Amino acid sequence: MNDNKERYQSTLPGFLGSIDTAISYIEAFLLAAGVLLMAINTVANVIGRFVFQYSFFFTEEVNRIIIILITFAGVGYAARHGRHIRMSAIFDALPFNLRKALMIFIAVVTAIAMFALSYYAVVYIMDLQSKGRVLPSLQIPVWTIYLWAPIGFLVTGIQYALTAVKNLIEKDIYLSTNVLEGYEETEVEV
Repeated sequence: MNDNKERYQSTLPGFLGSIDTAISYIEAFLLAAGVLLMAINTVANVIGRFVFQYSFFFTEEVNRIIIILITFAGVGYAARHGRHIRMSAIFDALPFNLRKALMIFIAVVTAIAMFALSYYAVVYIMDLQSKGRVLPSLQIPVWTIYLWAPIGFLVTGIQYALTAVKNLIEKDIYLSTNVLEGYEETEVEV
């Protein structure tokens, strides 16, 4: 992979670009560390079970925590790289100006939805916290493992808001702050 693919650099101007770039580095680190930790945890448990006849009692819970982290860090990452599923048959048939307006509308509505989901995730976590449940093996309060949900939704909302801004200030249509609208042969990550 070339350096442009490995090191994300936002094309947004000023402070917005700095926020976008910083969030992308944090997401990339969390995703890479999460996958690596899950692999190490799982392999160590398999070796322990088959070689030493000892299974780590906490492996399943640690992997559950990491899966939640990866899922909600990955939502923002996918939005940043324009990798969410899109149904675009009608969109593709529209003229450029309507596509541009629709993309801004979609980004704004999606950002609002992500912010709302972040809020409801916080409400859910507060409800879990009031119940005082803990994980059986690790004895960690259950609500703490779900903290990634509102953070992931918030970051995704920010990413879609930045996409709306990018579409407002640029002449082209962007699926995300760095991905131009199009398909395989024309889709370009800048």
